[in-house]
Amino acid sequence: MRTSTIITGTGSYIPSVVKHNSEFLHNNFYTNSREPIPGMPADVIEKFEKITGILQRRYAREDMNTSDLAYLAAKFAIEDAAIDPETLDYIIVAHNFGNVPKHTVQSDAVPSLASRVKHALGIRNPACIPYDLLFGCPGWVQGLIQADLYLKAGAANRCLVIGAETLSRVIDIHDRDSMIFSDGAGACIAEKREVTNSQGILGSSVQSYVLDEVQYINMDMSNYPDSNKCVRYIKMQGRKVYEFALKYVPAAISSCLENAGVQIGDVRKIFIHQANEKMDEAIIKALFALYNMLVDTRNVMPMNIRELGNSSVATVPTLFDMVRKGVIPGHVLTEGDIIVFASVGAGMNINAVCYRI
Repeated sequence: MRTSTIITGTGSYIPSVVKHNSEFLHNNFYTNSREPIPGMPADVIEKFEKITGILQRRYAREDMNTSDLAYLAAKFAIEDAAIDPETLDYIIVAHNFGNVPKHTVQSDAVPSLASRVKHALGIRNPACIPYDLLFGCPGWVQGLIQADLYLKAGAANRCLVIGAETLSRVIDIHDRDSMIFSDGAGACIAEKREVTNSQGILGSSVQSYVLDEVQYINMDMSNYPDSNKCVRYIKMQGRKVYEFALKYVPAAISSCLENAGVQIGDVRKIFIHQANEKMDEAIIKALFALYNMLVDTRNVMPMNIRELGNSSVATVPTLFDMVRKGVIPGHVLTEGDIIVFASVGAGMNINAVCYRI
């Protein structure tokens, strides 16, 4: 027998508002230097689709905030695990912008989103500790790594890990990158269990690059020439992010596998942050190339970015929940499968977790 961290339940909340690419046809797009992008909006959108694979995305309803999405994903995960929420030791909520009420520009993170989730769940137990985690897009994976440490150290028996974001509230409509981002929330229950096999978290890896890379994803004023300089939106140096991810993420995943004592050929699925379809495909191909192997990414890499866009910290847990519950065609999980969670994002941060179902 050995102690292991087991995911006993998952949940996700996919917002109901669908935003199709065609709805951006009336946007006037500008470069980061505030010059008009040549061509018609339709040409910009067509090129965008080819690069990212995104056809539509989901936005939260106007009356909902990030903490609302987080609560609903948590509720579903708790129901899936069939546990009493009063038995939770930690509630870890990964996000980047707090609550940004619709039609406002101010982030609200006091009290913490985790405290709001605990309140919404009606948890009275004062020993249930809620806190927020800011780690860029890899936030949920980092929350899972932290939960694993608590559980293995004997500091907890059961944790709730949530990734939630409403990026639609912080995008610049004059920036073509605004079409990448979306809203959503995913959650899991991680528990300490005694197991007789190698089930559970097998290993992880985390890396941070900040000397030259810290501003690759940041906040800045609108691309529109006459915009209010006091208002900031999410910004990304797309080419540099792509090159960074392709250079460092495959090695980080490889390091995770080495830490877990797992061979690449034994990995059944890789749940990678849904950042950009072409970039994700290139990362996985580069990973297998490290082992002189070719891979059909369609078999090993489930994706939902075409329909859901990039919801930052929510992409990995929502994708895992959807595959686990059989709603991603062509992808199923069975007991004994080895999977990998991996992400890259603002910081610049990279992490990965190896897990056996």
